Amino acid sequence: MKKIRAYLLNKSIAPKWAVFLLDLFISVFAIVFAFSLRFNFDFNSISGYDIVRNILLVLIINATLFHVFLTYQGIIRYSGFQESFRSVMAVFYSFFILLIINCFLLLLRLEQITPISVLFVYFFVAAFLLYSYRLLVKYVYKKSEDESKKIIHVIIYGARANGTTLKKTIEQASDNEYKVVAFIDDEPSVVGKTVDGTPVFPFSNAKALFVSWNIKTLFFAKTDFELDEKNRVVDFCINNQIKVMNIPPMKDWIHGHLNIKQLREVKIEELLGRPPINLHNQYVIDHLRDKRILVTGAAGSIGSELARQLAAVYPALLIICDQTESGLYQIEYEIQQQFKLGNALRVYLGDIKDEISIETLFSKYQPQVVFHAAAYKHVPMMENHPSEAIRNNVLGTKVLANVSEKYGVERFLFVSTDKAINPTNVMGASKRIAEIYCQSFYNKETSPVIDEGIIQMMGKPKRTKFITTRFGNVLGSNGSVIPRFKEQIANGGPVTITHPDIIRFFMTIPEACSLVLEAMTMGNGGEIFLFDMGEPVKILDLAKKMIQLTGLIPGKDIELKFTGLRPGEKLFEELLNKEEEVVPTHNKKILIAKVIEYDFDTVAKNIETLIAFALKNEDEEVVKQMKRIVPEYISNNSIYESIDEQRRTGTLYSALSSR
Repeated sequence: MKKIRAYLLNKSIAPKWAVFLLDLFISVFAIVFAFSLRFNFDFNSISGYDIVRNILLVLIINATLFHVFLTYQGIIRYSGFQESFRSVMAVFYSFFILLIINCFLLLLRLEQITPISVLFVYFFVAAFLLYSYRLLVKYVYKKSEDESKKIIHVIIYGARANGTTLKKTIEQASDNEYKVVAFIDDEPSVVGKTVDGTPVFPFSNAKALFVSWNIKTLFFAKTDFELDEKNRVVDFCINNQIKVMNIPPMKDWIHGHLNIKQLREVKIEELLGRPPINLHNQYVIDHLRDKRILVTGAAGSIGSELARQLAAVYPALLIICDQTESGLYQIEYEIQQQFKLGNALRVYLGDIKDEISIETLFSKYQPQVVFHAAAYKHVPMMENHPSEAIRNNVLGTKVLANVSEKYGVERFLFVSTDKAINPTNVMGASKRIAEIYCQSFYNKETSPVIDEGIIQMMGKPKRTKFITTRFGNVLGSNGSVIPRFKEQIANGGPVTITHPDIIRFFMTIPEACSLVLEAMTMGNGGEIFLFDMGEPVKILDLAKKMIQLTGLIPGKDIELKFTGLRPGEKLFEELLNKEEEVVPTHNKKILIAKVIEYDFDTVAKNIETLIAFALKNEDEEVVKQMKRIVPEYISNNSIYESIDEQRRTGTLYSALSSR
C-alpha cells in the first residue's frame, strides 16, 4: 500500500484516454460478472455468443455515454461528488438503454439479448466500481499527500453551526494543512457526540487533548462569548503555548461564506475586561437624528468613531472637520460607503485655531451640536512643544467655544482626558485649562453676546450648554501602546515599556464614543462627566499577553526592554482630583465630577496672557502661566520641574482663586 501511495503521489496526472479505457473495462467486467452470477458461475451454461454480443453492446453504448457525460475529464485524485455522479449517471443510462432494447425485443416476441436480472446486477456493480475506484484513488492520494507533509492538528472551540462551517473551511481552504481532530464545547446536548465525524469534548478534557494530539492552534467558532469564558480559554492556551484564532461574526462573512483569510488572531482588545457597548439608547438617537452636528478632529481616533456613530443615526447634517486632509478624506469615504449620507455629510478642511475659518464654517452650516475632539494628545511631544499645545488645545477650544455661543449652538461637548486630573505634563495641563475655560464660560453671569444677524436668521438663541467628558486611554488609538506593541512584535522585538510598574485604564474607542454621545444628552451645562474605566491594566502584563497571543514566549522569543518614563509621564493616571467628588447618574458607567468653579473674568484674563506667551513661542513662560492657572500641575520627569521649585519657594503665584 505504501508503494502504491508513493507511486500515486509522484505520478503525474493520468491521461484522459487511460481513464476512459478504465471506465470501459469496468463496464465490461460488470456485465461479465452479472452473467456469471446469473448462471452461478457455471461457465459451460453461458453461451459464448451471448457474452460477446453483450460485451460489444456495452462497449458501444458506454463509450458513447462516457463521451457525452465527459466522465474522463475530471482529475480523479481531486474528484468530488459531481465527477463520480456523472459516471454513475452514464452507467444508469446504459442500463436504461439495454432495458429498452430488451423490452422492445419482448414486444416483438424475439429472444432477449440480456436477461433483466443480469441488467440490474450489471448496473449496481458498474456504478459501485466506477464510484468506488474514484473515491479510493482520491483517498490513497490524500493519505500519501498527508504523509509527505506536516499536518497541523487543531481544535475548534464551539461545535454548533459555526463550528462545522469552520471545520470545512479550514480543511478545504488550507489544502488540508490543518486537520480538525476535536471540538470543545461545554453544551450538554453536544458533549460526547460527533459533529461531521469529529468528537466533541468538554473543556475539562482540554489539557489531555492538547497533549495527546500535540495541538498548537485553537480556533474559536463561538462569537457570543462571555468575557470571563473567553479569558479562561485564552489564558489556558497561552499557558500551554497554543495559538488562538478567531472566526469573524457571520455578518462579516463574504457573501454568506467563511473565507480562510478572514480568520485572525485574538486581539488583546477583546480580553481587557470591557464588554462592548453599542448605541441603543433611543433617546440619544432621537435627540441627534434631526440635528446639524459638527465633529472636530474627525480624522483622529475618537473623532472618526464619533463621526461613524453619528452617521448611523442619520442626522439632518453631519459636518466633519479636521486640518489633516488625507485622514479627513478617508473617514468621508468610509462613511459614504457604509451609510450613504449623500449631501447630509459635509467635509470642512480647517484649523480650529483659525477664527476666520471657524466663523466661515459656522456661518455656512449653522451647527446645532458640536463635538470637540480635536486636540494634541501625545504627552512627550507636547512636553517638548508647550506653546503648540496651548495654541491647539486651549486657543482652539476657546475659538470654538466663543463661536459656538455666538451662533447659538445648543450643546458643545468637549472631549477631555484623565491626564487633566492632577496633571504632570503639558498635555494634561492644557486640557485642564480648556476644561476650566468651557466650564467658567458657561457659568459666567453675563448674558451671551450674539450677533443680531444671527438672531434674525435663527430666531431667539438659547444659551449654549458646555459639557465636558473625561476618560483614559482608548484601545488602538493613534499613538497608544497597543499598535506600537503589535508593530514591535511583528518586527521580532524588542517590545519597549517605559517602566515595569506603569499602569493605565483602557476602554474601547466605540465604548468611549457611545458614552460621549449619551453624556451629551444628559448634560445641562457646566458638568464634567467621568467614565467608569474598569480595572487598571499593568502595561507589562499587557505586553506579555500580546506576545503570548502570537504563540511566542516573552523574554525568550521577544525581548522586553524598559526604557524609563518619558517626559511628563507618570506611573498611574487618576480619576479624580483630591478636591473633587463624584455624583452618580442613571448610567452606572457615567459619573459627574464636582469640580472647583472659577470666575470667568479671571480665567479669561489669565488665558489671554497664556495664549500671548504661546503665540510668541515663549515655552518657559507658557509653562509658568499654566502652573499659575492649574495649581495642582506638578511636572514629572520633565525639564519644567525647576518651575515647581519656584512655586515651593513662593516666587510663582497662583493665577486663579475659587469662587
